[in-house]
Amino acid sequence: MRKLFSKKFLSVLLTSSMVIGSASALTGCTSSKKNNGPIKLDVYSQLANFSGMQTGWSADILKEELGIEINIIPEGDGVFETRMESGNLGDIVVWGADNDKYPIAVQNEMLFCWEDDDILTDFGPYIKDNMPDALTKNKELTKTITNGASDKLYGFGANVALSSQDHESFFYTWDTRWDLYKQLNYPKIKNLKDYHKMLKEMQKLCPKDDSGNPVYAVSLWPDWDDAMVMYVKAMATAYYGYDELALGLYDPVTGKYHDALEEKGPYLEMLKWFNDLYQDDLIDPDSMTQTYDKMIEKVQNGGTLFSIFNYSGSLGYNTKEHTGAGKFMYCMKPEDASPIVYGMNTQGGDRIWSIGAKTEYPEKCMEFINYLCTPEGRMTMEYGPKGYTWDYDENKHAYFTEIGLKTQADKNTTMGGGYKGSFQDGTLQINNVTWSPDASNPDSDGETYNRESWSSYNAEAGSEIEQDWRDKTGCTTINEYMEKGKYTVSPGTGFSKDQQDDTLKTTWKQVTGAIKTESWNAMYAKSDKEFDKIVAKMKKDAKKYGYDECVKWSRTQADRRKAMEDAITQ
Repeated sequence: MRKLFSKKFLSVLLTSSMVIGSASALTGCTSSKKNNGPIKLDVYSQLANFSGMQTGWSADILKEELGIEINIIPEGDGVFETRMESGNLGDIVVWGADNDKYPIAVQNEMLFCWEDDDILTDFGPYIKDNMPDALTKNKELTKTITNGASDKLYGFGANVALSSQDHESFFYTWDTRWDLYKQLNYPKIKNLKDYHKMLKEMQKLCPKDDSGNPVYAVSLWPDWDDAMVMYVKAMATAYYGYDELALGLYDPVTGKYHDALEEKGPYLEMLKWFNDLYQDDLIDPDSMTQTYDKMIEKVQNGGTLFSIFNYSGSLGYNTKEHTGAGKFMYCMKPEDASPIVYGMNTQGGDRIWSIGAKTEYPEKCMEFINYLCTPEGRMTMEYGPKGYTWDYDENKHAYFTEIGLKTQADKNTTMGGGYKGSFQDGTLQINNVTWSPDASNPDSDGETYNRESWSSYNAEAGSEIEQDWRDKTGCTTINEYMEKGKYTVSPGTGFSKDQQDDTLKTTWKQVTGAIKTESWNAMYAKSDKEFDKIVAKMKKDAKKYGYDECVKWSRTQADRRKAMEDAITQ
């Protein structure tokens, strides 16, 4: 029996004009909280890198505001299948994609319809009022999955925007050890060949990290490999602006599709670039076997010289200790690079928030997701407790407190203020967002959820070495710097890849398995001759397993995407 509140009682509570206030009032009225303490919700997240009960400051806030505790269940081999067999996916289910396992759950009625029992209206008012396009997209997706038999609403995709008129912040930021670049007297870097040469010179300047271990140009990890090796295909995205799509890379400017094994295509070009780095002792030899957590430890310890991503570059390296010592990792891209930046999208992406059909607490699940969608909830889960780590000034501009600035400079900063552990310990481990970081924040005056848009955050450089970056580039922010050079905008649409049938799924797994395995082997080749031999084997094996069939399906997806992009740009 689902534990739903009395609607009559609920209608009184919802007269409150503040959504967060309503959330707090609602949680205060559940008999479960009064009699049995907080309600525990199981969150099965295919995006999580963490298993167990959420801890730290976010756990405290969720318990206080909503009367809940969350237990996070990450994806792993057989996890989805086991949970499907049990008949219970979890209270909340967060999907890594909307075309793989999500359709199976929809077809087997494993998700709770958000329109049943007026759950969305009563417990998700902020979502209902502010995310209409994202909700419509999900209903249309249900129609597609069920061949028109149903248009039930099961959730919405991440990164929703209030407007489609602008692009998001740059994600492929080409973070480089700026202090070492300065020591090299700011050489002109035009292309990848120049970049390789620069990295080798940097390694000579800084051969050891903070603990005396060898420094490499870059440290990779295989955890996030999908159809291809993640970092290899992402390098093509960072350099050419081609977006990963199925088994290849898609040019959002022309619509041209480059399959992974295209002769002299972008994937193999970048694979060879990484092999050249390896042959020059610039690739961390642990890259093929280490986890993301091991990689980020090396970044934090100064063991790497660049990252095309901010999260495995500047966000990990630029601690107060490093910047105070004149060390700094920040944007410095080759002149020829045209990194992709994604257009804002009111329909959201493909990483869906949903509720499990067997939950006993659908109202609590909806209340939680709704809280994450409110401006205060979005800001709080990103930056910490309001009033303690951040707040708004009299002009409705967001700013960090002293402790907030410390947590932003170093995520391992101890929270204090009655909160246990570090800021990082309390970071919500579901690993998905609601609003795009670059969506407008209605509670502010013209700012977004992204701290980079805050006038207070950009007022002054955080260190002398950051000031040097500003002086040399003539820019104050990363976006300003990136927009001065080449970049590629990928229009935001409601595109989702088609679901694959069982036969193609089997073929796909064999083909992509061969590509990933041999790509790593090729990256580690000790000579150009060995590299060519491994690539030839990769092509032969992939062809044998059904590569052409996979590419045909991939090209169909590219054609669909191009048609949708053309429809909104004409």
